[in-house]
Amino acid sequence: MAEDATSAPPTAELAAASISSPSPSDLEPPTTRTRIRAILDAGESLAGQRVVVGGWVKTGRQQGKGEFAFLEVNDGSCQGNLQVMVDKDVHPLAPLTHTGTSVLVEGVLKKPPAEAKQRIELKVEKVIEVGEVDAAAYPLPKTKITLETLRDFVHLRARTNTIGAVARIRHQLAYATHTFFNENDYLYIHTPIITTSDCEGAGEMFQVTALFSQAEKADKELKLNPAPLEADVEAAKLVVKEKANAVIQLKAAKASKQEITAAVSELTKAKENVLRLEERSKLKPGIPRKDDGTIAFETDFFRRQAFLTVSGQLQVETYACALGSVYTFGPTFRAENSHTSRHLAEFWMVEPEIAFANLHDDMNCAESYVQYLCKWLLKHCREDMEFMVKHVDKTAIERLELVSSTPFERISYTKAVEILEGTGKKFENKVEWGIDLASEHERYLTEVIFKKPVIVYNYPKGIKAFYMRLNEDQNTVAAMDVLVPKVGELIGGSQREERLDVLKQRILDADLPLEPYEWYLDLRRFGTVKHSGFGLGFERMILFATGLENIRDVIPFPRYPGRADL
Repeated sequence: MAEDATSAPPTAELAAASISSPSPSDLEPPTTRTRIRAILDAGESLAGQRVVVGGWVKTGRQQGKGEFAFLEVNDGSCQGNLQVMVDKDVHPLAPLTHTGTSVLVEGVLKKPPAEAKQRIELKVEKVIEVGEVDAAAYPLPKTKITLETLRDFVHLRARTNTIGAVARIRHQLAYATHTFFNENDYLYIHTPIITTSDCEGAGEMFQVTALFSQAEKADKELKLNPAPLEADVEAAKLVVKEKANAVIQLKAAKASKQEITAAVSELTKAKENVLRLEERSKLKPGIPRKDDGTIAFETDFFRRQAFLTVSGQLQVETYACALGSVYTFGPTFRAENSHTSRHLAEFWMVEPEIAFANLHDDMNCAESYVQYLCKWLLKHCREDMEFMVKHVDKTAIERLELVSSTPFERISYTKAVEILEGTGKKFENKVEWGIDLASEHERYLTEVIFKKPVIVYNYPKGIKAFYMRLNEDQNTVAAMDVLVPKVGELIGGSQREERLDVLKQRILDADLPLEPYEWYLDLRRFGTVKHSGFGLGFERMILFATGLENIRDVIPFPRYPGRADL
């Protein structure tokens, strides 16, 4: 496994936002814009250079009795703002100073007075574009606003310091994920969002169906044009008989080819009319159902029940069992009516799958991956992490340093329960063998007992999914969870059950039908292979890194019960 996050994203510090090249005469020339991050990083060394800068005004103030204005401009490339100075002779100042105003300006960078906090500022010589703001209506004030309130303005909240920092941290974690697996020769596989199987067996899935729109369309059609009666169909059939007899008579009378062709054409139209009437006579209002009252999914778009995926694991296993080491990274969905700070209806999962790998290999991969992510953030997101330390969680960087450099503790589930029972601590959720460890148990193990990440393995089979390999004791499965401070469970994984007969029985024991999993069983019928994998909740990784409390604040567009904005 790769141990160090040594390679930075391939971005040139002073790269233009667009490539300057000859453009057709009917188009505006391309915009060559310098990112604020590059200016602030270079500092005084850029004094005297002419640049174009675009961004949004964080704060603005007129000074010198209205002769000039100072704007604090941010373009999202970093946490810091660039101080921009505009004279009233260059542009009217009032429209520029409201928080939220967008500006595209050209000017010369200069070194400010010695007493100033800034190392570099921009003296504007030309205001190219302005996106004005109605200050009375703009919902984001200069003063502090709670993250909970910001969720009501999900379309604007990325303009705040905290959400901007989260976006950059999220980007770096995604980039680091792809870099880690690429460096270790994994193939990135796109697994389907629409699936016909339940990976977890919990049944909390969003259904994908066109039946409602089909029913609405049918209801509207029936109101405008009621379904034909049985008498209408019979009358149409009589017309077919008449047309058929006419063709027979013409042929018997040796009529001309033109007459016979015309009669056959009329017969064909009559038959088509019967088919249309018979089809329309079957139309009924509402969702189509079978005789036993169950929904007739064979009339649906996919001709069967379909769902939004809860995991890409089962599908990505098909590629692991052909190509070796693979991973998928995409959105997953749970229709769990939960309002906790740790649950979303839509979230992202990183799911590697490794052929010829046992549970030990799985744990090694998970540990290396998490440590790689921590090292990457420490190297490439220092400014945003320091912001989190100052404003969100003072231990955030300390936690990343601990996890990135400390070997993870590894204990069995049975041992974990024994340790928790032996503490004498009164937990809200009682500790006993067979329970699914709660977040309070997981955090106690990592934050109090071991003071570092812990991998718990060999869980009771009754609390784990059907695909996890049954151990020889017949009571536990080869599962493992990676627990980290602040969050608790960050990763869940296992060695997969590669024995056909055992897997069949596990599916039946979970009260699941075999038919949707026949393709999954084929992987065991045809060249079965020992393989393992895990899933990392991407938003949980961001919670762990930043120290934020609510998972709704670390995903750009949170979906949870009652909310699906935008």
